[in-house]
Amino acid sequence: MTEQTQPETGLDPTATSQTEPGSATTLENTESTVSTETSSGASPQTPTPQPTDTTKAPADSLPAGDQATGDAEPPAADQAAQAPATSDQAAPDQATGPADSPKDGQAKAPAPATPIDPQEAMDAAKWGRVDGEGRVYVQDGGTEREVGQFADAPIAEAMAFYVRRYLDLKSTVVLFATRLPQLSVREIDSTLKTIEESLVAPAAVGDLDGLRARFHALKAVAAERREAVAAERAAAKEQALKERTAIVERAEAISAQDPARTQWKNSGAELRELLETWKSAQRRGPRLDRPTEDALWKRFSHARTTFDRHRRQFFSELDAKQAQVKAAKEALIRRAEELQHSTDWAGTSAAYRGLMEEWKKAGRASRKEDDALWARFRAAQQVFYDARRAKDEATDAEFAENLRVKEALVAKAEALLPVKNVKAAKRALRPIQDAWEEAGRVPRGAVRRIEGRMRAVEDAIREAENAEWRRTDPETKARAEGLAGQLQDSIANLEKDLAAAQAAGDTKKVAEAEAALTARRAWLDQVLRSARA
Repeated sequence: MTEQTQPETGLDPTATSQTEPGSATTLENTESTVSTETSSGASPQTPTPQPTDTTKAPADSLPAGDQATGDAEPPAADQAAQAPATSDQAAPDQATGPADSPKDGQAKAPAPATPIDPQEAMDAAKWGRVDGEGRVYVQDGGTEREVGQFADAPIAEAMAFYVRRYLDLKSTVVLFATRLPQLSVREIDSTLKTIEESLVAPAAVGDLDGLRARFHALKAVAAERREAVAAERAAAKEQALKERTAIVERAEAISAQDPARTQWKNSGAELRELLETWKSAQRRGPRLDRPTEDALWKRFSHARTTFDRHRRQFFSELDAKQAQVKAAKEALIRRAEELQHSTDWAGTSAAYRGLMEEWKKAGRASRKEDDALWARFRAAQQVFYDARRAKDEATDAEFAENLRVKEALVAKAEALLPVKNVKAAKRALRPIQDAWEEAGRVPRGAVRRIEGRMRAVEDAIREAENAEWRRTDPETKARAEGLAGQLQDSIANLEKDLAAAQAAGDTKKVAEAEAALTARRAWLDQVLRSARA
């Protein structure tokens, strides 16, 4: 015996239903049986006859091994996995079809694994009937069609089997509506297709037209949700494209830096961080279309390759340059070592200053090597400078007594200031200068100080002598007196002009005369003071 196979859906059912009257069976018996089976959840203790469906389901809704015989199968686990499971999702009904190995068309029909609402079951049963031979019918699309046969079984049990199938279909639709906001586009399309196929001519008893109408309304909601998901996905892809592009552009900016100014360590670390960001976006973010992603990755990879090439080239050139610097500084060190024992103090000091200038112009080797080279160069110089310092200290000790003599002489010279009598000051300074020359050299550190004090005394006496000469020179006095007379005559004339302008009331001429008088009087005062000096 065969039965109609209900197309499998992508969602597990829950127990809800709607019904209309229309059953030809004894309603009280059906309600009692369905209520007892679903509320207890226990399997019957005696074997029940295998149901036989007389309607045909779509061939592609049957399992591959059962299409020839039409044996019913419970909803498959892999089909149920098409939609996310929820906490109230019922397990696939394994008790609505024949056993895995039916014999002579008979098998145990265990009770439903998940309780259902008895009222919903009774309402669904009103849409079907069972005749005397166990054939089950349903009102579908305004006509009655046979959905299966449950021979040699109570009428209520046959009806309950197909009612449960209807409730499974309804719970699948309800679950799809509940889970719709969380489903992806692929899950929405797959579930819509599966449910639609399962509602074509299901071997079930219930309000099939109402369930189809509800599903049809749900399809419109699903279409809106699909568009919203597609829009969200497009926006996410656009944002992901911007972020990936920003990663690529930053990598290209790093690779385009001037190698001479690049911070290789920091830039290399930033490129590695950009690579990790790219990988993270690839794992967790929206997937871009293959051509776009390949083009961006090609740019990113090219930027990293360019950076690595520039870095290798930079350090290769740097190594070559540092090798040249090292060789040049090695030569300078050899020359410094050749001069370190020289006693030509002035000439060797000048030579070392020249070597120092060459060292600065030579550039830098690597930090470690440059520090070692500089230590060797300074050591060679230090030998010479230490010898010169020892010689200077010995000389300074020898000239210390000369310094004491000159300090006493300069004190006597400073006692001549301020100069009151130029001739007397010059006579007193002359023997001091002679003794100064005879005293000899002083330590180098005291030369500038002691010589500066003596020079200041000599300059003061010389300036006093010049001032005295200017004051007593006859020609200078004659020139001053002649100029003073001219200025006095000019002032007298200007005073007359001023009086005339004031009398005439000519303000302009008054101003000019006053300005000229002020200038001439200042000039006269200066000439007279110069003549008296």
